[in-house]
This record gives sequence, structure tokens and C-alpha cells, in this order.
Amino acid sequence: MTSLEIAELTGKQHKNVMQAIRNMEPAWEKTCGLKFQLTSRIIDQPNGGTREVPCYQLTKTECLYIATKFNDEARAKLVLRWQELELQEQERRQQLCLPSPKKILALADEIIGEGLRLVNEPAEDTLTATQVAKTFNMTTYDFNAILRDMGIQYRRGGHWNISDDLADRNLVRLRTYISYSLKGTKKVKVYMTWTLDGVRFLNSKLGYPNF
Repeated sequence: MTSLEIAELTGKQHKNVMQAIRNMEPAWEKTCGLKFQLTSRIIDQPNGGTREVPCYQLTKTECLYIATKFNDEARAKLVLRWQELELQEQERRQQLCLPSPKKILALADEIIGEGLRLVNEPAEDTLTATQVAKTFNMTTYDFNAILRDMGIQYRRGGHWNISDDLADRNLVRLRTYISYSLKGTKKVKVYMTWTLDGVRFLNSKLGYPNF
């Protein structure tokens, strides 16, 4: 708070507030090792012009020290003004405060969740390659390799695809997964899952009585 604000708040003349601060500065410097910060402000003049006025810039502690020379009403006004300033600062910090990375990711999941549900609805009851591989007592790697060697699927674009001659037999569905990194980078993964008809088809080809 500046000495100009103190003068306006307490109804005192600024020159008198400045003099009071100067009178109390030696004791403060002796105790704290610091002088009060002398600065200036541009103020409007009644004739429409402006002029630069020297003033003190005080911290809360310094301001309340100066207020010890004021009457009770002036001190009360300063205390209430500082309380108001601190509340305003708390609100400003809360507005500037960004959510944590976990909250950002949770918000991203919430935003994309409904859209993903609609996209993945056709694949809701399907099984992933890992799940199907377990029914055949295989690892996912061996399962995919065997299906590739049998011409049932092929790998392209970073994911597995059903062979073209099997594409219209309701054996597979596509499932989409979307995630966001902490930097906000969007990642989309599309992968193939197997329907119940697809699992029965694989059972007939691999010869395992899993159904």
C-alpha cells in the first residue's frame, strides 16, 4: 500500500503521512536493517493535467507499524483494507491456479468418454486378441503370428487387420482408444477385436474346443 492510499483511506493529508513515516523510519531501520521504499506515482490534477508525486510503498507489516501512530478509527480502516486486499489476492491466485495433471487427464477422459462409448458400441461385447489367446493357452504374440501364417489376418498401419476374404463375415470389430499425454498431445489407437462368431471361426481353424 502506498502512503497516498493511506492518506486517502484515513482522511489525512499526504504530506502529514509522509512526515509521520519519515519520523518513524530510523527506529524501523535500526530494528529491521531496512529503510522504507521510496517511490512515486502519477496523479491527476484538478485542471486536467498530471504530476509525479513522491510516496512510500509499504508492506503490510510496515503499514501496520506506521498505523500505531494513528487513532483507533484510522487503524481499523487500514486493517480492514489489508484484509480486503488479501482476499482479492487469494481470489486472483485461485483464478490463475491450473488444475493438476491428474485433473487435466480426468477432464479429458470425461470429455471424450461419451464419444468413445458411441464409437465403440458395435465392439462392446467383443474380445481382444489377448483375451482370445488365453482361451487357446497362447501368448498374444504367438496367437497373432499363427493367424498371420494361416492367412487369417495381416498387419498394416501398426495394427492387425482381418484378411479381405473374411471381412464380410462378422468376425471382427474395430475398437478405438483415445488418451492424452500431460502435454496435451492426443493419441488415438484403433485395434481389432473378435466377435463371438469370430471366436467360433478361430476355434474351427485351430481345433481347440474352447466353446
